[in-house]
Amino acid sequence: MPNHKPTTSINRRSFLTVAGASLALAGAGRFSLSTAQAGTGFKLAVLHLNDMHSRIDHINRNNTNCSPSDAEENNCFGGSARLATAIRQHRDAHQADGRAVVTLDAGDQSQGTLYYTTYGGRAEIQMLNAIGIDAMTLGNHEFNRGPDSLAQMIDEADFPFVSGNITVAEGSALHGKIAPHLIIERDGEEIAILGVTTPDTVFLSSPGDDVTFADEIDSLTAQVAELHGRGISKILVLSHVGFVRDQQIAAAVDGISAIIGGHSHTLMSNSEEGAVEYATLVESPSGRAVPIVQAFAFSRYLGDLTLEFGDDGAVVSATGDTILLDATYAPAEDIEALIEPLRAPIEEMTSRPVAELAAAIDGSRESCRAQECEMGNTVADAMLAEVADQDIRVALANGGGLRASLGAGVVSLGDVLTVLPFQNTMYTLDVTGATLLAALEHGVNGVEEGAGRFPQVAGVRFALDLSVAPNEGRVSEVEVMGADGWEPLDTDATYGLVTNNFMARGGDGYAMLREGGMNGYDTAIDLAEVLARHLSENEPFAPTLDGRIRQ
Repeated sequence: MPNHKPTTSINRRSFLTVAGASLALAGAGRFSLSTAQAGTGFKLAVLHLNDMHSRIDHINRNNTNCSPSDAEENNCFGGSARLATAIRQHRDAHQADGRAVVTLDAGDQSQGTLYYTTYGGRAEIQMLNAIGIDAMTLGNHEFNRGPDSLAQMIDEADFPFVSGNITVAEGSALHGKIAPHLIIERDGEEIAILGVTTPDTVFLSSPGDDVTFADEIDSLTAQVAELHGRGISKILVLSHVGFVRDQQIAAAVDGISAIIGGHSHTLMSNSEEGAVEYATLVESPSGRAVPIVQAFAFSRYLGDLTLEFGDDGAVVSATGDTILLDATYAPAEDIEALIEPLRAPIEEMTSRPVAELAAAIDGSRESCRAQECEMGNTVADAMLAEVADQDIRVALANGGGLRASLGAGVVSLGDVLTVLPFQNTMYTLDVTGATLLAALEHGVNGVEEGAGRFPQVAGVRFALDLSVAPNEGRVSEVEVMGADGWEPLDTDATYGLVTNNFMARGGDGYAMLREGGMNGYDTAIDLAEVLARHLSENEPFAPTLDGRIRQ
């Protein structure tokens, strides 16, 4: 991606002024923004969600299936039925106060539980249809089963999909099914909804050769200019590119009113410790404050943002926060009735116990995309153990492929499949030491963005210095386990490597494995099966951190 001007973020906890904007915290942690610019009096409530990742059933604190004991203790969150209740309640409240409402989804409904594995996205669409949303942009995971499967999902939706930086070739099943933008009318006012999807989808997922992705800033610049030419100035960007890129967009593209984001699973809240402030405000090229919001992931939160617009489409006042979807919101009975017949065959298959864990295994996004993590070690060790009788010394997994943590106690097949939901298979190949070093260096160069390519490893260890710029040698002191202990990496030597089929074919940007790999072999063994066997053979299993990635 090209470099654009740096972002200009505004700290709301201080009273600062940008384009005359005064910012403060209002009651109950909700933020309040007001400017000296006159407003039109038109207020719009934006209810938003993102990155639900097939969490149709409610979840526990680890974002996996909520157990009966969790439910008894009111420790369950989210799920489609509870989300429906929250959206309906807040929609009704806004309308009762005379505010127009839009409900938006910033992508990645797909992939993450057996609902997607079993029903290919149709279950998620059925839930959204029943809840009622106005628009959704496409996340990278919507393409996981290719264009034909995505086209079927779109055909079943009662709402439009919007992503203006996607071009679909004629003849593709997706041709004509994705809108570049939408115009929604509320109370006589026209609001434009522009969508963008991360161009990284080409290697994060499986969009196929007939789907191409333009630069988001270039695409939005052209679309905003077109809309302004038509007299439409109230412009919401529904974005699946991540929080860092959203800030770059707000700083580079003039005329955006607000950005409703996803992809990076950013927790934004004014009451949760350690969260990013809701909203983050970025100064546009013309000096107006552009709110950026996101609502974490997995249906745990609902975003609730209210905007008032000026004549030029600038936001002149705003309030809002994310809402934790806990036991305060009872699951909607009509949605539960839809889920029940979908749940029965899944429960039968997944309830089988796999192993006992002596301690919880941390598989959180925050850990596994930034450092050595317990789930990364566990999965990489499992892969290496599976090929112990082969001349393979190194295992490499991508942190983004690890989708959940596991709690202590008995874990089921369903729990394991929630950790590894992508049905990726174990893949072996030979690589030179130079290729392995290039893979490690590539893997650590997206830490700041929380990129999923972060390398989780076994049979190799290295030092990581994040003070070094990307591609300038963040990885050093690489050693590979040999017959007599740790040995320095030999860039001219050849090493046996086990990874997953996604990475072996260049996924997550690991082109060096696709291009430099030799004697590749897809074992066709599902990684979830490998992990389940490893846990079972070593129960009661306890995870370890042993310094294989030193920071």
